[in-house]
Amino acid sequence: MQRVKRIQCWSGPRNISTALMYSWRQRADTTVYDEPFYAHYLSLDDRDHPAAAEVMASQSTDADEVIRDVILGDVPTPVFYIKQMAHHLKGVDRSHLSHTENLILVRHPREMLASLSVQLPHCDLSDTGLTESVELLDAILAEGGDPIVIESQTLLEDPAGVLTAVCGRLGLAFDEAMLSWPAGPKPEDGAWAPYWYDNVHTSTGFAPHRPSGHPVPDRVGPILDEALPLYERLAAHI
Repeated sequence: MQRVKRIQCWSGPRNISTALMYSWRQRADTTVYDEPFYAHYLSLDDRDHPAAAEVMASQSTDADEVIRDVILGDVPTPVFYIKQMAHHLKGVDRSHLSHTENLILVRHPREMLASLSVQLPHCDLSDTGLTESVELLDAILAEGGDPIVIESQTLLEDPAGVLTAVCGRLGLAFDEAMLSWPAGPKPEDGAWAPYWYDNVHTSTGFAPHRPSGHPVPDRVGPILDEALPLYERLAAHI
């Protein structure tokens, strides 16, 4: 049996994580999977998320089962790329992280919160994934590792350069196919795609960075104050 390189990309919401998954999907050597812990996370969280019932019907809510059957399960390619939301780690046994490469994708919280507050008007710090992202960073550093942190804006400004560097650090060759993809939904999209993926479904590649057109609501100000030091901690390793 071939040895599989398993890559988990841990992100917060509204961080172009789906575009990055589509990028990896274009590699002939790679299988991708969309947020396998989402149903588990929703089973612990009584807040109203779009398509919550559909998500929990579409995936296992048992995190141990997800780890065994999805993250460490059989795949038909030598590379397995798993898009993850960092806050979905709530209640998950993290020992499996030692069996995967772990990337951290971040976006400046001002822009992220402006966008997130449209989908989740009552969002708070726990919805950003920043706390868990810093925990992942610290765990990698504690083991003497060299964390791979990707900044969304930097990726949009130089996708070929960033992806070449990331692939190199993972021991993989960069593939030009990663720079574009067909428009529209993808078979790997999660059940939540109709509620979250409208913009990325119109894309055919990494669009130039544009500041969020959504204002940051006044109520989000205190969340931004909490988020900024966490982002800065991560950004120091970009």
